[in-house]
Amino acid sequence: LSACARVASGCGALPVACAAHHEWPNQDLNDAGYNPAAMSESLVNSSTSDLPLDKSGTAVRDMFAGVAPRYDFLNHLLSGALDVVWRKLSARALGEVEGKPVLDLCCGTGDQALEVEGRGGRTTAADFCVPMLALAQPKLRQPGRSAPQLLAADALALPFGGEHFGGATVSFGLRNVADLDRALEEIHRVLKPGARLAVLEFALPENSLLRTLYMSYFLRVLPLLGKLFSPRGSAYTYLPLSVIEFPQRQGFLDRMANVGFEDCAWRDLTFGTVCLYTGKATAR
Repeated sequence: LSACARVASGCGALPVACAAHHEWPNQDLNDAGYNPAAMSESLVNSSTSDLPLDKSGTAVRDMFAGVAPRYDFLNHLLSGALDVVWRKLSARALGEVEGKPVLDLCCGTGDQALEVEGRGGRTTAADFCVPMLALAQPKLRQPGRSAPQLLAADALALPFGGEHFGGATVSFGLRNVADLDRALEEIHRVLKPGARLAVLEFALPENSLLRTLYMSYFLRVLPLLGKLFSPRGSAYTYLPLSVIEFPQRQGFLDRMANVGFEDCAWRDLTFGTVCLYTGKATAR
């Protein structure tokens, strides 16, 4: 961290890294020519064919800076407060972290870091969007409890030496990086051998009927709610498209294994709309 500078924010100075099993009873529907899988695929194709995603650092940073003031409110509203449960499960998936240094990458406003800190981890919460970190700072710096260290840093060039952390979490952030494999390589590089990684990410349900209903909400209703409650409503059009583009389940586990993680597994949460991915770093 010696190469870090400091920048001012509305809540004080922040260190900045210079390198930036139920079967659906749908037989009658099928007889009538209803095909949930085909409808879901049609929704995906019609929504993504002409809308390439800009995942450049500047575009993603500016987008999250724009939604930062309403970020926590919309997270709880649109998930029905289930995001709190998901983050607790992610922290537990790390196993025993008491006294260990833990990285929470793409930390946003710090909710996942707080869950890890509550389990005794010595947490470094890192994100490259300073307005998000500015909102995290008063939330994390509360009297009577230890606070995670806040750091502005780029997931593609982490400012830490190798084998530095005893665990890592990333919650709803990896789908936004410009180079997923490089980000996973960086996480693996800074983890000690045997340390666990827990990743939360949105997913598409595998049940065809549920997937169709979810896609209708995700692609048509969610953007409208985003525009209603957030000054940067376009972020909630980007969100479902970024989920559709992200590798699903085994596809993501393969990417983890390719950079050196082992014992990789995924677990569906909330009817398969969210996945919890876990893996263990191997020795270099």
